Amino acid sequence: MFNLPNSLTFARIGCIPVIVALLYFPSKVTAALAMLIFIAASLTDLVDGIVARKYNMVTNMGKFLDPLADKLLIASVMIMLVANDWLQAWVAIIIIGREITVTGLRAIAADQNVVIAADKYGKLKTIFQVVALCPLILHYEWWGFDPTIIGQILIYIALVLALVSGVNYFRGFYRQLEN
Repeated sequence: MFNLPNSLTFARIGCIPVIVALLYFPSKVTAALAMLIFIAASLTDLVDGIVARKYNMVTNMGKFLDPLADKLLIASVMIMLVANDWLQAWVAIIIIGREITVTGLRAIAADQNVVIAADKYGKLKTIFQVVALCPLILHYEWWGFDPTIIGQILIYIALVLALVSGVNYFRGFYRQLEN
């Protein structure tokens, strides 16, 4: 139950209140610290997946907690960015809504012993979300450069990928139900 991948997942969940607290008191320093912690937390997702598969440490708890930790991390950051007026609320609503919907579809499918795997667009969406959120968290001008411009472009790409992959999940779900 408690192994390295699951411990990394718990560490990722533990980073969430720290990031939220830092973004609750926005400044150049707290934004930079929040971004660094967000990057570290995001990297634990990559590492825990590699370790779990390579060393056959996949557990039911990990299967449940890992995607939950990812969604909590992304949603928490987006909510704080909206609260700070650093991200448009409608963007966060669509992306978070897609995450909740896909999670629900996967749960229904799993109840019927059907696995709906992530497609390439869902994986790209995750990458673009994480990369986009870094400059959005950083927010302040640094050395004459405004990182939010890059963040905004990337978050719109992530939004499109979220919608495309969401449609693909629905298609896969209904195809599985028909079989």
